[in-house]
Amino acid sequence: QVQVVESGGGLVQPGGSLRLSCAASGSFFNIAAMGWYRQAPGKQRELVASITSGSSTNYVDSVKGRFTISRDNPKNTVYLQMNSLKPEDTAVYYCNAGGPKFGSWGQGTQVTVSS
Repeated sequence: QVQVVESGGGLVQPGGSLRLSCAASGSFFNIAAMGWYRQAPGKQRELVASITSGSSTNYVDSVKGRFTISRDNPKNTVYLQMNSLKPEDTAVYYCNAGGPKFGSWGQGTQVTVSS
């Protein structure tokens, strides 16, 4: 099984950028579908972006054109580049390996977009 640890969250002004990293351990990283999810206060956790082992990507409509998910298999790392951030992007962001039902979750990293 793959274990994951997120980093890179923080406070940023509207219009700013952040890059989240998800460091994974385990022998199945190269074949694992990876995803970034987020959960805002009072809301359900939602899928933000996902990437397959073949690097096909998918994004929720609200982040298309602003966020980019990528993976570096030799480094066992997945990234989420977030540009043009909006206050509504404020949430705890979670990395997932292997799918939301049976996969592994990180502890989450807080992203706050505020002036």
